[in-house]
Amino acid sequence: MSALYTATATAEGGRSGQVTSSDGILNEVLTMPRELGGDGAAGTNPEQLFAAGYAACFESALRMVARKHKAKVDGTKVTAAISIHKDGEGFKLSAALTVSIPGMEREAATKLAEAAHQECPYSKATRGNMEVAIAVEA
Repeated sequence: MSALYTATATAEGGRSGQVTSSDGILNEVLTMPRELGGDGAAGTNPEQLFAAGYAACFESALRMVARKHKAKVDGTKVTAAISIHKDGEGFKLSAALTVSIPGMEREAATKLAEAAHQECPYSKATRGNMEVAIAVEA
């Protein structure tokens, strides 16, 4: 498989460290959320970064699917909530995506969201590996 683009990032210090992209554009301090025993210091965490990537990718897939179906969409928005759960001795993730397509009937919006879920690379990567719930706002 030939890659069209490869993003590279390096983490140092785990959940209480730093993450940097190879081009230096992403350079973030990582902190442990209070809910996971952290001190609540300023910084981001892997779940926030994953949520941002999934939301952006899914919204892009939604727009692509809308174009394919010649559906007029304007002002679309996708919010991704990534949750971490205990899983025996370890942990697992789940995702809840909220899709907003202003001015579109709920049934049509739901069909577009379902089609986007089939096309989005993040959805493909997580399929069968984690629970993903999709809700459509009318």
